[in-house]
Amino acid sequence: MPYRGTVPLDDTAFFVSLPTEIKAAGLGGRPGSFGTVGEERGRGAVSRRGRVGRTAKLAGLGARSGGRWAVARARQVFADSERTRAIDAGRELRTAADVVEVLGNMKGALMKIGQMAGYLDVGLPEATRASLAQLQTGAPPMSPALAESVVAAELGAPPRELFAEWDPVPIAAASIGQVHRAIALDGRACAVKVQYPGVAEAIASDLGSAKMVFRALSALFPGLDPAPIVEELRQRLTEELDYEHEASNQRLFADHYRGHPYIIVPEVYGDLSSPRVLTTELVAGATFEEALGWTQEQRNRVAETVYRFSFGSIYRLWAFNGDPHPGNYLFGPDGSVAFLDFGLVKRFTGDEMAQFQRMLTAMVIDHDIPRFRIELVAAGLLPAEAPFADAEVEAFFTHFYEFVLIDEPRTFTPEYASAGVKAIFNASGEHAELKKALNVPPSLVVLQRINLGLISLFARLGATANWRGIAEELWPFTNGPPSTPMGREARAWRRSVLGR
Repeated sequence: MPYRGTVPLDDTAFFVSLPTEIKAAGLGGRPGSFGTVGEERGRGAVSRRGRVGRTAKLAGLGARSGGRWAVARARQVFADSERTRAIDAGRELRTAADVVEVLGNMKGALMKIGQMAGYLDVGLPEATRASLAQLQTGAPPMSPALAESVVAAELGAPPRELFAEWDPVPIAAASIGQVHRAIALDGRACAVKVQYPGVAEAIASDLGSAKMVFRALSALFPGLDPAPIVEELRQRLTEELDYEHEASNQRLFADHYRGHPYIIVPEVYGDLSSPRVLTTELVAGATFEEALGWTQEQRNRVAETVYRFSFGSIYRLWAFNGDPHPGNYLFGPDGSVAFLDFGLVKRFTGDEMAQFQRMLTAMVIDHDIPRFRIELVAAGLLPAEAPFADAEVEAFFTHFYEFVLIDEPRTFTPEYASAGVKAIFNASGEHAELKKALNVPPSLVVLQRINLGLISLFARLGATANWRGIAEELWPFTNGPPSTPMGREARAWRRSVLGR
């Protein structure tokens, strides 16, 4: 299973949380947040950063005496420090001006929108998919000096004073930041995400271009209102740039799933974090590509864990971690999964959850298509005057519920995932006129990542399970009995930890 922070790591078997796509975050002041954002960014930010520096020096006394055993264990994570994959110094970003220039050339906001589709392995032409995939790794890393200057500016001291060990070579780099391994002065093994200086300005300057993208889409889909979509993405992009929002998201999930037998959410280390530096627990495990080489039974188990995490969070936590990028998971052969990135989190209101439940109940539980259509209209997906028979509405929307319509084992296939992508993006062919009439309300913008990413991941795993049975465990309105061995363990955990 993914280990917690003290095992030797290998670059090919380890990937740390990194923002590779459009991400959302929670709002300050909600459960799990750092505190008042205004206090941190104003007068409080100065005193906090100075306090971090002073606390680090005091902590160093303990870490270098009685805490040596813990530090020695944590240092095992640097066993691969002589790794062969070196950074090309010629590509390093050495100044904030370099960051702005490079990301300006790459069209920051558009790059991040493109990343929404860049990891899809089904449903897109090969040349298109390959081009989009390059957006995930197109940004060069910062130089060690630049990264360390960001840490010093944010936390009040350079990494060599804040940490007992600091790896100047990042283990991952993407669109707005990069991740370094470190060991805290008290022995905690850390993953430290450092944001590029100036990236906020680079992305903000490109947000206007997003409107042009969705205006073009509205020409293909006349029913699409681009304004709410652009606003939703603008909010998500803006929030992503504040790592305190991401920390609040991650705490929400970590608190909920702490002690779960298969779901692992790394702890946030708030004493070493800020709006542009996020330090979390370092975890390790197998990459997605490695998991693809496991037995089908093992692949089924990790898929079940991801499924339980994704849909259980929606219906039990009212939150969706909408970044199903394969690099954001670390896998264990027992079925355990560590979830690493919480930048793109959509939190739902009670009214939105009630709407989801009514739609699902009408389509799946009662199979009442006229009532389902009424709920589509109420949700803003379909105009009330849309001139389509109920049979056509059923035929189109059934695809998106198909894997839970029947209470029997089903296998996710590339063909099924591809059909989902085409159903969303292909303006011609079957149901063309119906698709032109559809709209996407803000509450469902991020949730589309299920169809565009999560199911693609399950298809690559060839995952098989009785998804309806598992879903009925996760839906609060059915609260079904455990349907798998993992379900029995999860039920025991929920009763022991949550009391229900």
